[in-house]
Amino acid sequence: MNMFIDKVQVILKAGDGGNGVVSFRQEKYVDRGGPDGGDGGNGGDIIVRASTNQNTLSSFRFKKKHEAEPGKPGFSSNKHGRSGKDITLDVPVGTVLSTTEGYTLVDFTEDGQEAIIAKGGRGGFGNAHFVSSTRQSPKVAEKGEPGQQIDVIMEIKLIADVGLVGLPNAGKSSFLASVSNARPEIANYPFTTLTPSLGVVDAGDESMLIADIPGLIEGASEGKGLGDEFLRHIERTSVLLHLIDVYDEDIVNNYKTIRNELASYSPLLAKKPAIVALTKIEGLDEEMIADRIAELTKVIPKTDQVFAISSHSKKGVKELLFALLKIIKLEKQAQAEVVAENEAKIPTITLEEAQPWTIEKKDKVFIVRGNKIERFALRTDFDSYHGEQRLRDIMRKMGITHGLERLNIEKDQKVIFMRYGQEIGSIEY
Repeated sequence: MNMFIDKVQVILKAGDGGNGVVSFRQEKYVDRGGPDGGDGGNGGDIIVRASTNQNTLSSFRFKKKHEAEPGKPGFSSNKHGRSGKDITLDVPVGTVLSTTEGYTLVDFTEDGQEAIIAKGGRGGFGNAHFVSSTRQSPKVAEKGEPGQQIDVIMEIKLIADVGLVGLPNAGKSSFLASVSNARPEIANYPFTTLTPSLGVVDAGDESMLIADIPGLIEGASEGKGLGDEFLRHIERTSVLLHLIDVYDEDIVNNYKTIRNELASYSPLLAKKPAIVALTKIEGLDEEMIADRIAELTKVIPKTDQVFAISSHSKKGVKELLFALLKIIKLEKQAQAEVVAENEAKIPTITLEEAQPWTIEKKDKVFIVRGNKIERFALRTDFDSYHGEQRLRDIMRKMGITHGLERLNIEKDQKVIFMRYGQEIGSIEY
């Protein structure tokens, strides 16, 4: 049985592109054969796919780096190098991938959903690629581009309609087992639930998905107990179902404890619609139950409802489920309207708005940046005279040479090409 792991950090490295080659035909009786250097193969991509067959990230716990296959170099006789194989990593539906800086890359919400997270490098051109009417015997070939590498945080956030919250032993697991197909561990001691559970619940002709997380305690949002590790699993829910043991001595304080922890973890989580339900009422008479409900009604928001239920006898359960379903429908309708409104407001960015390149002067060094020139620099063999000359031609055509001259660059001063803060290569002007 796999250990439940719901958050990992991994390094994803796509394959580097293969190098192009410089080669000329060498055949008997053929003098000065033409260039026939083939292109390098493309590096493999790293693809992440959501799968309902996965329910944990445990396979990533010990293998922290995943690398796709690099492309092979080209060959003579115009033979291309073989492209590297892609690798596909399966994650549970509900997994969110983000950068270490907190930028969300993709949110996997459907089975089979795929995304290329790290793109393989393009293979470099061989010298056969550079033949022209004025250049019959080119001696230049490109290096393959490096594949993308990215540090990724994978985090499961269960996709459920209802999130169960409450102190340990509040009856959450018993409720979920009573109304759904889920079979969580149930016992009369705190922290029986050690991992989140999901259950499908039918209400009339419709159904909802309910998530049970380990019980919260005071200070959970700061790392005490178990709950802080799992609160993320109810961030997506439409409504919270707050269960309170009717036999607890101070149900008002217990209610406030959970509300405070939700607010400390996420103000948005605390603002979600909620229903409060007193559990385990099968041993109490109606008057005692009414007194308990009256206590809670004084402290909960006016928009929240209070129910009294018994998971054992099913008393009050049906009414509770239909109340939850009503809120879910309203919340999903509101979310759909917000999504439609936001999509209508998405700005269009034209290509003219992006700078093709920039030059930064530091003392006697000139630093050149820009996506297009960086990619050419990555594919340049700086140890090759012909490769460097080709880069100089590209700089001239792109206007970079003119830009350097406007900054009064002098002979033998250094031009450095940078990408993501790393030096790609340099030339003397």
